[in-house]
Amino acid sequence: MPIMFGFSGHRRQQLVEEFRRMTEELPRLGVERAWLTGDLADNRVGPESDLEFVLVHETAERFHRRPDFFSTHLRPAVGTRFIVYTPAEFNQLRAIDQILIDACRAGDELLG
Repeated sequence: MPIMFGFSGHRRQQLVEEFRRMTEELPRLGVERAWLTGDLADNRVGPESDLEFVLVHETAERFHRRPDFFSTHLRPAVGTRFIVYTPAEFNQLRAIDQILIDACRAGDELLG
C-alpha cells in the first residue's frame, strides 16, 4: 500500500473533532467517569487510528452489549471503541483489570 503523506495529520484532526463532540455528550448520557485511551491519548495517531474510550456508566446491559448504547446515541463519524464498566465493576476491578489500570494511569481523564 502506498504511503499517504499528510494523512496522519488529517486523521488526527478528524479524531480530535469527533472526540470533542462526543466528550460534550457523555455527561448527558449518564457517564460518571471517562478516559481517552489509545493512539490519540498516546499522541501516536496514524492513518488507521480510532478513538478509544473507557467509560463508567450505570447499566444493566451485559458487558459486550454496552458499547451499542454509545454507538447508537453518539453515532461516531470515525472508528470508535467504547469499553464500559458499571460503577460497582469499576470499584471492584480498578486495581486488577489491566484496561482500568492503564486508563487510570496513562489515559486522559475526561470526567471524574
